[in-house]
Amino acid sequence: MRGSSLLPGLCFLLSLSGVVAQKTKGTCTRCPQNAFCVNATHCTCNHGYNSESREKYFTYRFETCEDIDECKPPTSIHCGVNAECQNTIGSFHCHCVAGYKLLSGKAQFSNSNENTCQKITPSKTTNSTKEMQRIIETIESLLTNKTVLEEKRNITSTVTDILQTVESDVLNTALKAPDQEIQKVQKSTVAVETRVVTDNCSKEVTFSLNAQVNSMEIHCKDVIQGNIQGASAVAFISYSSLGNIINATFFEEMNEKDQVYLKSQVVSAAIGPRKNTPLSQPVILSFQHMKVKPGVKNFCVYWKGTKEGGRWSKDGCALRQENETHTICSSTHLSSFAVLMALHGQEEDPALTVITYVGLSLSLLCLLLAALTFLLCKAIQNTSTSLHLQLSLCLFLAHLLFLTAIDRTENKVLCAVIAGALHYLYLASFTWMLLEGLHLFLTARNLAVVNYSSVNRLMKWLMFPVGYGVPAVIVAISAASRPHLYGTPDRCWLHLDQKFIWAFLGPVCAIICVNFVFFLMVFWILKRKLSSLNSEVSTIRNIKMLTFKATAQLFILGCTWFLGLLQVGPAARVMAYLFTIINSLQGVFIFLVYCLLSQQVQKWFGEIIKSKSESEAYTLSSRFGPDSKPSEVK
Repeated sequence: MRGSSLLPGLCFLLSLSGVVAQKTKGTCTRCPQNAFCVNATHCTCNHGYNSESREKYFTYRFETCEDIDECKPPTSIHCGVNAECQNTIGSFHCHCVAGYKLLSGKAQFSNSNENTCQKITPSKTTNSTKEMQRIIETIESLLTNKTVLEEKRNITSTVTDILQTVESDVLNTALKAPDQEIQKVQKSTVAVETRVVTDNCSKEVTFSLNAQVNSMEIHCKDVIQGNIQGASAVAFISYSSLGNIINATFFEEMNEKDQVYLKSQVVSAAIGPRKNTPLSQPVILSFQHMKVKPGVKNFCVYWKGTKEGGRWSKDGCALRQENETHTICSSTHLSSFAVLMALHGQEEDPALTVITYVGLSLSLLCLLLAALTFLLCKAIQNTSTSLHLQLSLCLFLAHLLFLTAIDRTENKVLCAVIAGALHYLYLASFTWMLLEGLHLFLTARNLAVVNYSSVNRLMKWLMFPVGYGVPAVIVAISAASRPHLYGTPDRCWLHLDQKFIWAFLGPVCAIICVNFVFFLMVFWILKRKLSSLNSEVSTIRNIKMLTFKATAQLFILGCTWFLGLLQVGPAARVMAYLFTIINSLQGVFIFLVYCLLSQQVQKWFGEIIKSKSESEAYTLSSRFGPDSKPSEVK
């Protein structure tokens, strides 16, 4: 995991070693959507957007850039007579009102200076246009009536029928008025342009049709389909709200790990009177992006009618060109089309991955050795050792489960169980860290006798109910309230939705803060003790060892986790490496501080080595003693 903000930076906390450094691009990566960086210090919204705070330049990371509706006050773009303004995401355009058209035949223009809207010739033209307007108004009312759509059992089947009906009605209306070569009708959410051909393609080779902010190019011969005796027509329809109904969740190649979204309006293309005929060359479709998001993969799709209703499919569609604002597609057949975008998964740094697994494997070995030492070395067995042992066991099981099962996302139920187990084990580890801090503080208060009886009684009473009971209560409440948020598509861990991750982050942050308070209180107590001492060597030695353990305790059991907060800006990569190395080696630090640097453990290790050496020497002496006879060589 890598993160470009505070919460992703804390994600190492969540999975202990799943953080991977973000390939930072300076402070520009911290600007919100629809904004860009200025002088590497401030952000400003793109043209056509305003910041929520209405400040032109800002540094607040949670600022948002909202679309400016140029067609409403205070901007109120004036398009001229017989024209009206149409707002789009990040921009706007002007178009002639119904019954008028531009002299150029274009569908839209930018300002009143380009207004050449003229009234369309009456008679058959008026009747045809009215019929086209009636069709558009009907489909608009149907698509905006959520109650009617929700009553349908199969929404995709309903939408498929609607699309086919609109295409047929629009084509039939256009063919009824062959003397009107071009018809354009636009309402608030639906726009249509039709082109009638009666001259066997003698004027133009390729037709360009526009509807709202999208366009289509089709070869004239594909429109007439060899029909040289009668009229043929092509229709291009754009729906600005249909994408809310048949969104990216209906993409047939989508799986749970994909993050796919609709990026454009839905358009339809059809030819008549004959339909579903093959094209001699691909039709070209140009889409303006409704969502401008860099670093995503765009692909072209069409609405594929099926027995079940319909799905988005890539068959026969190809992406030809793309930039920040537009995507150009080609298709070998006519249907309804759109552009989907897939968010790029965060790329993992191979070096950090290696460090994570090597560090955790080494920690597993050291935690196992530490647990065996705490169990077998009788010289150090006391309340403090019991705390070290439980901490080591919890961390060992958590690391082992993380290494072997964090990516087992195939089975949802199993993944949720793994996520719950990791949640419990890591919370238990932090709870034992808290008990370590509490015991250190109580020991400092009773420095004259390290294993002071009241301290032991209190810790023995608190240890197991708190160490294993408190995490169990937290996990039980979390699982009961939101069981579906255990397990993500990528990892068996807590989901970030609904702020569920705070079921882990909240207790962890509280424990780290409390341990830091314990640390400060220990140092204050030790300083006061030192000033009141005479020159007792044993007491001074105890104080030095306790001071060292207090420093190591804070470093091991808390402070290093806050490196995750520093994974922002230019130093994010360095912080991620430090964070991963230090925290993945936590088991090594525990074994080093509590075992290898303990004089009692060193003495115990020495006795084991000495007894083993004496045993080997005895075996050799008994085998080659003074009474033994060497074998004779024959």
